[in-house]
Amino acid sequence: MRHAPLLRTGLSALLLVGAWAAAGPSPASAAPTESAPAPASAALLTAMQRDFGISESEAVTRLADEKKATALEPKARRAAGSAFGGAWFDATSRTLVVAVTDTGKADAVRAAGADVRVVEHSARQLDAAKARIDVLPAPDGVSGWHVDPASSSVVVNVVASERRDNDVRAFVAKARTAGPVTVKATAEAPRTFAAGTVGGDPYYTGNVRCSIGFSVHGGFVTAGHCGGAGQSVRGWDGSAIGAFQGSSFPGDDYAWVNVANGWWTVPVVLGWGTVSDQLVRGSNEAPVGASVCRSGSTTRWHCGRVLAKNETVNYSEGAVHQMTRTSVCAEGGDSGGSFISGDQAQGVTSGGWGDCSSGGETWHQPVNEILNRYGLRLHTA
Repeated sequence: MRHAPLLRTGLSALLLVGAWAAAGPSPASAAPTESAPAPASAALLTAMQRDFGISESEAVTRLADEKKATALEPKARRAAGSAFGGAWFDATSRTLVVAVTDTGKADAVRAAGADVRVVEHSARQLDAAKARIDVLPAPDGVSGWHVDPASSSVVVNVVASERRDNDVRAFVAKARTAGPVTVKATAEAPRTFAAGTVGGDPYYTGNVRCSIGFSVHGGFVTAGHCGGAGQSVRGWDGSAIGAFQGSSFPGDDYAWVNVANGWWTVPVVLGWGTVSDQLVRGSNEAPVGASVCRSGSTTRWHCGRVLAKNETVNYSEGAVHQMTRTSVCAEGGDSGGSFISGDQAQGVTSGGWGDCSSGGETWHQPVNEILNRYGLRLHTA
């Protein structure tokens, strides 16, 4: 970021050395050495222990297992070929599970190193069914829908109190004609997590406060609902950072902001002065079932699991596609902040339901989609 005459401790110190990513589990820092990097920082392990109810050694083991599963998924997908029905990480067996529609492919998938589950529908069939549902107008009582490989169906999430609503029932009936559908109840409808201007760090657009996501070369990525293309962005100290160079919402929920005016970028996720900062080393996508952590300008560090991918989320402003649903909580002002798994960037906070007192769920827009959309390059350590 930019130089300033008055330095603050903790968060501010980092903000003064670069455009930062205000989110994610935060470790940080020692310079890389010739040996392999540690699986996680003490801060990330502490957050996982708190939110998963596990020991430090269990957290270390889980991260190692998830890293292995993440690397294995492309190989297992190739082994399954057209019979591929999806994949997810099973925390109980500590393995990647791959669904296949053809038992003849099971041995090849097992040979690749994954467990196998035989299902009725392929991933291609489920994606096609979801695409047909995507074109249907959804009432407010439908919170979203996603492909679920474990049930080999498209799961339609309905707000429990609205399940008997005529419009909701009509939507579900039409969705069932698109392909295999499972209906599940959710406690609340999703909402975005922007907030009015309050004291704190992050960035401001007009009267809206959001959280910075991951640093990219030349700027940072964040949520699209936080500002439109051309809108100026101010930092925690009120100084100009840059402007939204691209923004999409609804339909998508992503944007990127250029960094100028003496600010610059660093490949870290902010530790908020209470934990060390997490170095970002890449953006390999964690599988369903893997742990993931989030940091934002309101609620800071929280962890949970990846619950679903490629979900369409039905906000009141309109549907947003290709989202990842997690069991992580968030609150107003956390929008745009980073989701991270180990040291791998996952996405930027979009919205959800609940809060960090009573719990809830939060969706993020995958970071690789944002990078590809705007031709950006993630700033990594």
